[in-house]
Amino acid sequence: MNDKERLVPEKPEPEGPGTGFETEGRPLELGDLLFRPEDLPEDHRSGYIAVIGRPNVGKSTLLNRLLGQKIAITSPKPQTTRDQILGILTTQDAQYIFLDTPGIHQPKHKLGKHMVNVAERTIAQDADLVLWVVDVNSPPTDEERLIAERLGDLHRRGKLPPVILALNKVDQWQGSPEALSQREQAYRALLEWLPPEEQAALPAFPISALTGQGVDELLAGLRARLPQGPRYFPPDQVTDLQTRFIVAELIREQALNLLRQEVPHSIAVAVTDFKEREDGVIYIAATIYVERRSQKGIVLGRKGAMIKQIGQAARAQIEEMLGRKVYLELWVKVWEKWRKKENMLRRLGYDALR
Repeated sequence: MNDKERLVPEKPEPEGPGTGFETEGRPLELGDLLFRPEDLPEDHRSGYIAVIGRPNVGKSTLLNRLLGQKIAITSPKPQTTRDQILGILTTQDAQYIFLDTPGIHQPKHKLGKHMVNVAERTIAQDADLVLWVVDVNSPPTDEERLIAERLGDLHRRGKLPPVILALNKVDQWQGSPEALSQREQAYRALLEWLPPEEQAALPAFPISALTGQGVDELLAGLRARLPQGPRYFPPDQVTDLQTRFIVAELIREQALNLLRQEVPHSIAVAVTDFKEREDGVIYIAATIYVERRSQKGIVLGRKGAMIKQIGQAARAQIEEMLGRKVYLELWVKVWEKWRKKENMLRRLGYDALR
């Protein structure tokens, strides 16, 4: 596998023996000091965790909860995450590197196929653990059966890391503890390809990504199953995403939340200008792409009311993230059937179409 095929950075090799003042014949650099093994506890754990699940079960909400800040967009509408998000949580004794994958579903167009391919490659190529997030308030769906089948395929090919189950939205549970246990068993039973003893021993954690209930216990369970290893990223880094990407996602989030059902998944956002003015204000220009001219009118709204509302809501989120005053300018353009055209998907940053 070459560097272009891997979706996340290769794990660096630990330093070999030496004087402590040189690394492979070169002078010691700041990065070497960040990762020196003697600075870490003896039982330090680290690794990549693929966060999977059907659309709209709270994966992005959980990632934002774990990191203590927003890097993945959330929306009541499904299939919000389109690409892999790398979120990094560093504690004194562990570094958790979360890969928030698009929801696994039956794709209907090239963008949908891209989303599913990203999720499956993340599990097979990059992950040390798989965190499967489900909505505990719903019995297993056909989409969850599809996920179990895909995991089974990886298991038979020897490419499935250990799986941990997160029973999300437990804050909304209104049944008895016995009923909760039965719901947990229903999800375990989907992994019918596991030997009975492994199925029974599968770790499962009732949590609420919204309130934080059970999240500390989940983190402890993840740490216990991560391999021993160094820190792969500086301790204050929380993502490898560029600021422009996060800004575009925050704009798309507001469009998802404010527009009618027939429009949101036909929307993509690209930041075309990002610069600091002399007065200290950050100027950002972005284009919202839609697939049909009728959708452009919906996004603009009557006398520009909707695009103004999207801009105001997005600007507040961006200013909170940047800690600076922002001037946001939005445009709307039509790219007909962009979700079905690979060249347009690549221009919008969906490069993993292999």
